[in-house]
Amino acid sequence: MIRENTIRALASVLLTASVLILSITFLLLKKQEFSENENRYLEPLPALTWESVKSGQYMENINSYLCDHFPFRDFFIGLKTRTEITLGRREINQVFIGRDGYLIEKYQKPVNTEQISRTLKTFGEKEELTGKELHLMLVPTAIYTYKNKLPEFAPAADQMETAEKIYQDSGLLSIDCSQDLLAHQQDGQLYYRTDHHWTTYGAYVGYLAFCREKGLVPVSLDELEAETAAEDFCGTIYSKVNDYSQKGDKITIYRNPADKLTVYYEDTKETTDSLYNLKYARKKDKYSLFLDNLHPLIEITNENAESERELVLIKDSYANSITPFLAHHFKKIYVFDTRYYKWGPSSFIKGHEGITDVLILYNMNTVDTDLGIRGIY
Repeated sequence: MIRENTIRALASVLLTASVLILSITFLLLKKQEFSENENRYLEPLPALTWESVKSGQYMENINSYLCDHFPFRDFFIGLKTRTEITLGRREINQVFIGRDGYLIEKYQKPVNTEQISRTLKTFGEKEELTGKELHLMLVPTAIYTYKNKLPEFAPAADQMETAEKIYQDSGLLSIDCSQDLLAHQQDGQLYYRTDHHWTTYGAYVGYLAFCREKGLVPVSLDELEAETAAEDFCGTIYSKVNDYSQKGDKITIYRNPADKLTVYYEDTKETTDSLYNLKYARKKDKYSLFLDNLHPLIEITNENAESERELVLIKDSYANSITPFLAHHFKKIYVFDTRYYKWGPSSFIKGHEGITDVLILYNMNTVDTDLGIRGIY
């Protein structure tokens, strides 16, 4: 009986001490505004008002605040995730825990295919596009190309069935790189293990498909200067799963010594001679080193381009890592992120008679919901 009371007393002391220590730690620790691991802003301390208390919103916000700033939160989240994976869980936050360390984003059933097809068709029929070579490139993601890395019984919807419908209904000339990616699986890493983007090598495979369809002679990798920009890239999918034991990815960039580039960012009025901003290699969002993250319009001029042709590239972030390969073939490339460009590429094309080519490039996991593709007019 004495022993049982001693154990109970000891447990109470330990529990009380733990709560006290965590409470003091919570009060003393500096509160973060942004979680690098989760790639999101944390809940701020809510303002106390009568209306928020009466509606119950204050208690909801304060609960979120306490959860977001709990002491050693990253450690406990990582421990929870690692425990779940060890116990056999193979899907966390819409991400499959794949083989060989791959985290593969689940493909959501598209619901806007017809609307997107109509939007693309309308864009292609605009008078400004008359005489331009207009192509559409829809890139499959890892769940299509790396089916062999998915956990057993994981559903793998065929993204390219949707892509084929969009190609057909939009009436645009297609550049289908899906078979190229499947054919090069053994030649190099096509997608990052911790991020939703294709790797630079995957983008190069897409570039080969582009050159084939356009009748261009691609620059071989042997002619390019390779550089490891980062070795610890933990991307967006890493932030969804929160498995902090996951090894980071390597980011390789390629420079063409034959090119002489001028890169102008229209929104910031900055000019540089490189398509890479390596300051991002020291940050969490390392993929943003391609084309300096997000800009409404980027103008790339290559004085040593192999032709006088000019390309308009309407895109999502998948295009950021393929652009350095495309730059060799065009005197100018105008890169549009239509989520942020307010005036519409079609009016821009109308005002620039030198434009000869237009490429629309999106990945299949975001094309259904990306607001940019609805603003391509």
